[in-house]
Formats: sequence, structure tokens, C-alpha cells
Amino acid sequence: MKLRVASYNLHKCRGMTGPHAPERNLQVIAELNPDIIALQEVDFRLGARPEALPRAMIAEMTGLEPMQMRTTGETSLGWHGQAVLMKPELAEQAVMRRLPLPGIEPRGALALRIGGLTLIGVHLGLARSSRRQQLARLVAKASRLAGDAVMLMGDFNEWRGTRGLESLDPLHLLTPGPTYPAPMPRLPLDRIAVSAALRVTATGVGDSATARQASDHLPIWAEIELS
Repeated sequence: MKLRVASYNLHKCRGMTGPHAPERNLQVIAELNPDIIALQEVDFRLGARPEALPRAMIAEMTGLEPMQMRTTGETSLGWHGQAVLMKPELAEQAVMRRLPLPGIEPRGALALRIGGLTLIGVHLGLARSSRRQQLARLVAKASRLAGDAVMLMGDFNEWRGTRGLESLDPLHLLTPGPTYPAPMPRLPLDRIAVSAALRVTATGVGDSATARQASDHLPIWAEIELS
């Protein structure tokens, strides 16, 4: 199996300061042309947490569809602001589960199982102590899938090279490049971690003119092969 996967923090589709313009984020996703993309901050933060990325626009602009799951609220697209989009032919084969995470803030991860691959989309906490707890729990869950291909991907909220990411030692950590702040990226907040059973053939940052306006993060991508 060969796949192009990506991760993108949408910042509620409002760029650095506004306005709310989800068509820009969808254009960025279409430019990436992923088979699977893990998204963060797809919903507004307050109240009933309605979708910031309109479900009705996704298929038309990207050819992808959201994985079905129980969302935060009736009008939400995601759970804890996270969602996964996939090509329809892959969505038919995939199974997804939600993984509650510890920490000061309410956080969770989404684990997608397709074939021999477990892809976990993450949006870790703002406090380093919380991130350490969250990664420890995720790696412990991943270790139960010994021999399988496991991939963690998302907004790790950690700009240092390895500090705070010690729990990832059983996995191989990849940093495609600086992703934040999008107009002048300096910090590599978005990362990838993979198990030995997964071959990563290429990684990169989606650094287009539209991407620099559409969110406060740039997206990351990877091309992978299951051995």
C-alpha cells in the first residue's frame, strides 16, 4: 500500500486574524492532494462548537469525505476539533475510534485503521506536562499493535527538537519543516512519528501562497509505503 497522508491545523478557517474563509483551507487541501488528511481546529471553540469547515463544501472542492464518527456536538464536524478526511474508496475500508487523552485541557486523538496501517491524528496540549502525558498514553496504545505500521501525525505544539517528546523514543520522529506562524514560518509545531514497519519515502510542508493566508499553521505531508 502506498499513500499520501497529510495533517493540517485549520485555525477555525480564519487565517491569522480573519475573516472566516473555509474555501481557502479547502483549496490548500486540494493542492496537497492527499489520500488521507488529519485536521485540527475544524470547529469553532465556543458554545455548541459548530463546524468552521462546512461539511457541504468538502467533497466538491477536494474529492474527500469526512470519516463518520460521534462528534462533539450536533453541528460539529469533529471531536475535540479534530476530523479525518479520506478518499471515498479508502473510507469504505477504514475504521476509526476516538482516544481520550489526559491533561489540563480536554483533548483527544483519532485513530484510523486501514489495512495494516494505524494512523493517529493528534492535537497535543499547550502545557508540556500535558503533552508528555498524552504522548505516553498514545505510545502505550500503539505498542499493543506490535508488528503493525503505526503513524502519529498532527499538531504536537512543541517547537524544541526533542524536549517534551521523550515518550516517542520507540518511534522515529520526523520534522518536515517549520509550520508556524504560517506567514513567516519559524517553529516546527507539526510533526510525524512512525514505527519501523512503515517506510516514509518523502515528507514536506505545504508552503503555498494560499496556505500562508488560510491558517496560522502550514500543513505537512508524507508519502508512505507499508512493508
